[in-house]
Order: sequence, then structure tokens, then C-alpha cells
Amino acid sequence: MANASTIDGWRQAPRLTSFSAFFDRIAGGLDGMPDVAVPRPDLSMLDFDVECAVFFDTQKALWGAFDSHYFASIPFRLEEECRLGAATLSFALNRWMSKSSPATLYTLGAGTGCLARTLGVLGGGRIKTLCCSPTTANQTAFHGRRGSEHAHFFLGPFFELDDARYASDDALEPFREGFDILLEDTTFQMYGSDRVQQLDFIMPKIRDGGLLIQVQKLSHPDRDLYDARERQKDDVFKPRYFSRANISEKKSEILDTMVDFQVDLETTTNALRSFFRYSVATWNSGNFYTIVSSNSRSSILAFISLLKRPALPPAYCYAELPLVLVDTSSDPIGAALRWRGDIGHASYRTAA
Repeated sequence: MANASTIDGWRQAPRLTSFSAFFDRIAGGLDGMPDVAVPRPDLSMLDFDVECAVFFDTQKALWGAFDSHYFASIPFRLEEECRLGAATLSFALNRWMSKSSPATLYTLGAGTGCLARTLGVLGGGRIKTLCCSPTTANQTAFHGRRGSEHAHFFLGPFFELDDARYASDDALEPFREGFDILLEDTTFQMYGSDRVQQLDFIMPKIRDGGLLIQVQKLSHPDRDLYDARERQKDDVFKPRYFSRANISEKKSEILDTMVDFQVDLETTTNALRSFFRYSVATWNSGNFYTIVSSNSRSSILAFISLLKRPALPPAYCYAELPLVLVDTSSDPIGAALRWRGDIGHASYRTAA
């Protein structure tokens, strides 16, 4: 577990200091809201999949101000949320059925916890969910549209949810034995660049056979390529939802500082290799990636088989997916990977 010095470093990081007021304004709907159009998924890119459509229809009724801002800011992240949410629901229900007790999910620093609340609704007691955020306005949005008594909120940063807190807080009782699914959504990059320390903090809460799902914004060794992908996001995608003035203001206020704690794909892969037998990149949009990790071969194969193919135009995807980042030589997963609805196996690559 992280020592006191590490925790103090996280506490002094931008998310709780220089970014705090920014996130308060976004979560309260006072700043950064789409002023051209409201995000909606292009379900044609998901083959009009009914499971993805049901997830979005349920989730949209639970959105807070932060959710509109978030999905308008990352190219095709909303389509990815539908894809990811539908697969997570199926995986969690399978876990519930196999162990005859509720599956547990934790979204670590995901704004209003909308995905967690949506799964609480759709799970109907078969899934218990937890989310955390240090932003009071996110807590207000959570309780304003909680959706389900099976969804829970912790007001504070992820590192305050330690063993002592789980043991002493009655509201956290369903989660004392850990989580079947833990989702880290662009959170670590707000607190520091040492991914090994951050993973070491959360690893004890992932149950046997469980998954870590990460949505990360990664740096790139070639800064020109990184910047080109940022221009694609800011100049081509975001004008669908934001005015030019709105885009420029947000960029100058926050994005330059966010780069400081981003790491590249090689660094995050090496950190994951310290804890997991398997890691696979399942989505890429510009500088953003979804990475799924597990120590269970059957679990990671099952989860990926529940995912529809990535839903975004090819021009935004810079990786051949699924991309195997961490594997074992004795029991590899690459050749067994497949997307939901595909005939046969998915074409995959292994990271160099």
C-alpha cells in the first residue's frame, strides 16, 4: 500500500488543488457545457445493438451536467460507454449468477458515477455499485438522480477509501470483500505519473477473477503525433458540441497541466505487467484508450467476447484492436480473442 509521503503527494496534486474549482463549475453546470448540441450516440456504429441502446436509454435519464461535458469532449467516448456499459452489465450478471450473490463494481473517480448508477438500475439488486469523487457537486448530482438504492457514493478521492474506511463505514459494507469490476476513468493522471504505486493501492480490492478496466489518456513519445491527435479532437470532433470560444477557454485552463501526469503506452503496460497476467487494449480514439486487465484468463476472454466491435470512424483509431499488451507464454489469450457478434476470432496484435 502507498506510504504517507505518496498519499501526501496525491493530496497536493492538481485534482484537489488547481483543478478543484474547475471541476466544481463543470459538475455544477456553471461552465464547460456543450453550447452547440447535446451528445447522442450514433447507434449505427454499434449495429443498432439492442443491449447498447438499452444501456444508453437508461443512462441518459441519469445524466448530470458533468456527463454532457465529458461525452462532448472525447471523440466517440459516448459510443464506447454504451459498448462498455452493455458488456459490463452482462459480465456482472454472469458473476452474480455464478456465485449467487450480488456482483460489485467500483467506478474510481468517474464524475457523477453515471455508469455505476445505470448498472445499479439495470442490475435490480444483482449488482451493487460504488463511485467516488472529491467534488461536492458530483455528489449532489448523484443523489439528485441516484436511480437505485443499490448505487452508492463516497465523497472523497480514491486514496481515502482505504481498509480502515471500508471497515468503519457502514455504507461501504457491501464492498468490504472487494470488487468484481473496478473502473478507473482518467483519474490516475490527475494525481501523479507513478502508475505502479497507484495500481498497488487499488489491487487488493479486485476479487479473484475480477477485472480492472481503465479509460486512459496516454502521452506519446512523438509529441508531434500526440498534438496532431489533439487537433483532430479539438478542431474536428468537439465543434459538433462546443463553440470555438468554449473550446479555446477550456483548453487554455486545464489541458496543458493535464499532460504533466500522463504516461505513454509502454509505461502503463509495464506497470500493468507488475500486477496482471493479461492486459488488452480494446478501444482507441486519438490519445484515449480503454485497457482491460485481469489475472483470470477466462474472465478477460469472457468480458472481451461481450464487447461489440469498437464504434468509431477508422480515422480516429490509431491501434489495431484488440491489442494484447500483457500475456503469458504458457497460456496466451491472443488467438482466443473475439468480439461479440463476430464469426470466428478477432484479428489481434501484440504490443512490441
